[in-house]
Formats: sequence, C-alpha cells, structure tokens
Amino acid sequence: MSHSLPYTANCSLLFTELPLHQRPAAARESGFDAVEFWWPFESAAPGDAEVDAFVAAVENAGVRLTGLNLFAGRLPGPDRGVLSHPDRVREVRDNLDVVAGIAERTGTTAFNALYGLRQEGVDPAEHDETAMHNTLAAAEALEAVGGTVLIEPISGSADYPLLTAADGRAFVSAATEAGAANVALLADFYHLAVNGDDVAAVVRDHAAEFGHIQIADVPGRGEPGSGRLPLMDLLTAAQEGGYGGYVGLEYKPAATTADSFGWLRG
Repeated sequence: MSHSLPYTANCSLLFTELPLHQRPAAARESGFDAVEFWWPFESAAPGDAEVDAFVAAVENAGVRLTGLNLFAGRLPGPDRGVLSHPDRVREVRDNLDVVAGIAERTGTTAFNALYGLRQEGVDPAEHDETAMHNTLAAAEALEAVGGTVLIEPISGSADYPLLTAADGRAFVSAATEAGAANVALLADFYHLAVNGDDVAAVVRDHAAEFGHIQIADVPGRGEPGSGRLPLMDLLTAAQEGGYGGYVGLEYKPAATTADSFGWLRG
C-alpha cells in the first residue's frame, strides 16, 4: 500500500529558476495546490507593500500557503534561526505580528521556528532559556489563528543544538509542560538521516506526534529516488502511524525543478 498524503511544494528550494513571486504560479502549473516558504523577506518586519505582494502572489496562483518559516536571520547562512539568540528577541516579537497577519489572510497554520546556532560568548543556558521564552510567545501569538509552532532538528552544523528527533521532541515536551499546547516536531527525514537518526524507528514510534514532515533524499538533498532513503516507504509508515498532514518537498532539484518531478509521475 502506498501513502496518500498530500504534497506541498517548498518554493524556497523549488522553482528557484524564477523570481520568488512567480513560484506559486509555477507550482500550480506543475500540479500542486499547496506551497510553503522559508521567511520570504529580508527583515523580520517588512513593510505592508512587501507583505501584500507576497500574499497576492499566493492568492493569484490559486494555491494554499500551508507553511511558513518565522524570521530566521540569514538562511542559508550563519544564523539558521534566531529563536535562541538573546540579542534578537525584539526581532522575533516584531516578526510574530507580521506572521499572525499573514496567517489571518492566508489560512496558514504551520510555522517553523528555527532554533539558531550557538553564539560565541553566550552561555548555552541563556540560549536555551531565550528559545523557550520566544517559543511560548510564538505559541500564544499564533494560537489565535490556529497556528502550530514547529521545532526542527537540522543538519550541517555542530553548533545547531537540535540534531536528532529526540532533541526536538525534548524541546517540544518542555514547551508543552510550560503551557504551550500548539508546539510540535517538524520531522525532516533528510536532516534526521544525515544526523544519524534511524528514521524508520522515529516514524514507527512517533509519527502521530509530527506537526509536519519534509523530505529530500540522502545523500545530496535531491529529489526522491536520487539517493538511498526509502522515502515512499517512510511516508506510508507515517500515514499508517497516524500522521495525516502535508509532506513538504524541500529538496534541491538536480536539474530544473520541472524535470525533478519524474518520481511523482512514475
């Protein structure tokens, strides 16, 4: 039995041949009715005109915006999130107002809050305390729009504190115990596999807890079928285990984005 989970196209890694505001329409032309994005603006609190143009690009394309990263500093780059950075709390809080406004207009309910790298000269305990305070603030701000704050373990840097599913689940549990019921794990199968997790075991034991799934193959972060990760089997197991949400296609196409969808048509 194959899975029947719906896909959402991550337009921060897919359709990068096009300007950002043309990507939702390109996703629609490729057969998707849902898209997700990393934070699509340079600043945490962009002006109304920038926000209006982004929302219009999604609405005019006739797709649903299913997920959005919170402001994450320089991504890709040396920040990988700012949730835990004490010197950027004001940006996080200002960002939440903008995000809530976008959610009200688009119906988006999944919001990835990237933790951030450890900063030289800052006590890790201060990082962790800051991350928790910001997570609780985000959960409260987004609860009003039915939003869930997603916590994602990622690969690529030893200075990122959340590397495995267990790391992410521990933080989610702490946030839940602190009173935030709308915080959940983002299970990116690529990052978990690269960091050494037994992804099949994570799916088997925790699929019903996932707030979102994203996929790319290993190695290389390419489209499904380009590597060795049994992504379709994992998605089938996730659905059988109780996950019923979208699957974010967050991979780097080997050639053009359009040419990377052969696995979907096969």
